[in-house]
Amino acid sequence: MGTAITVIVLLVLIVGGIAYFAKAQAATRRRQLDDAKADARRLVERLGGQVLNLVGSNEPAKQALADASERYNAAGSQLEQAQTAEQAKLVKETALEGLYYVRAAREAMGMDPGPKLPEETERERAGKVTEHRSVDVEGRHYEASPNPGDNTPYYYPGGRVAGRPVPQGWYSEPWWKPALVAGAWGLGSMFLFSAMFSGMAGIASAEAWESGYDAGQEDAMADAGADGGDMGDAGGDAGGDFGGDMGGDFGGGDFGGDFGGDFGGF
Repeated sequence: MGTAITVIVLLVLIVGGIAYFAKAQAATRRRQLDDAKADARRLVERLGGQVLNLVGSNEPAKQALADASERYNAAGSQLEQAQTAEQAKLVKETALEGLYYVRAAREAMGMDPGPKLPEETERERAGKVTEHRSVDVEGRHYEASPNPGDNTPYYYPGGRVAGRPVPQGWYSEPWWKPALVAGAWGLGSMFLFSAMFSGMAGIASAEAWESGYDAGQEDAMADAGADGGDMGDAGGDAGGDFGGDMGGDFGGGDFGGDFGGDFGGF
């Protein structure tokens, strides 16, 4: 009887402990979600204030504000549906991207761009357009510039699209949008990237870009390849020298001559 009571008490304690732990975990997740949503909401509201109060005075500004408005609507929808802290963080990223478009629109209109925005590693590593480029690829004309203009009204704040870095800058058309919509880059995208950015400082080569690497990763790959080559040379030298010395001295020369001669004489 006493044993049965002990077992029941232990089971009650275990079940109670599990329930308490689950409740504590749920409370922690709710708190994290609430904090993340509050952080995201702050940026969404800031973006909304800019979108609703600014009117573009030229084509680049109008286009940048249209993109900012698109991000605002997307962020608002995402915020309502967010059920986890990770989803709320995605809302924040969408709103932040919209604020980059707002900043670009203000600069295009000659206005104070406002407070600096948080930097993102991927955005920075994607590089920036630092000089004007005008190229023709497969019968289409493309331009890229560090500044807005009549021929470059489309802005991109920099970052990854479908796994590949797209540099920050102003473009004649949003050449990255098909990949943004489809989630994959089409055939010929590498040729366009190569024509538009070849030799531009801080931007990856077309080959590295096609593999999804930015300029910093490309340098690291090159260093790793060089180190691998040095290790290969070391292995070759070690193998050659050791094998040659051992084969010559041990097998045919000193060991064979000395041992054979001395032993035979004995």
